[in-house]
Amino acid sequence: MTRRASPVMPRRSPRKSNTALKPREPRPEKVAAFRVGLSAESRAAAYLIAKGYRIVARRWRSPVGEIDIVARRRTLLLFVEVKARDTLDAAAESLGPRQQARIAATAEAWLATYPDAGITDMRFDAVLVAPGKLPRHIAGAFEAR
Repeated sequence: MTRRASPVMPRRSPRKSNTALKPREPRPEKVAAFRVGLSAESRAAAYLIAKGYRIVARRWRSPVGEIDIVARRRTLLLFVEVKARDTLDAAAESLGPRQQARIAATAEAWLATYPDAGITDMRFDAVLVAPGKLPRHIAGAFEAR
């Protein structure tokens, strides 16, 4: 009688210490950029409030993207992208076509989520933020395609 060899079980590596299970700390430059972005969004929201808009949502997320600020004045709804850079001109140049398409798709998701908002007009705006400068609000920064 021949005896069949049993299948060889793969060797398990020894368990690693619990330190390997801890989530990685974010890089300091990422943390700094996140904080700058939050500060810029807060400045932009305060600026829009001073101009008579009501903030409906901040950092609204959907599966297709995120909108920094959703604001409203009467029946006008704004989808606002906030850009923070060293200069206002650099901030203006940083809103590219791919990002515009993402914002437009996210706006469609917002409108599908809140269909009875009483909105008759909507617009895609940008608020540019730079250190030591007042925010610049660009009404109708781009059109949805």
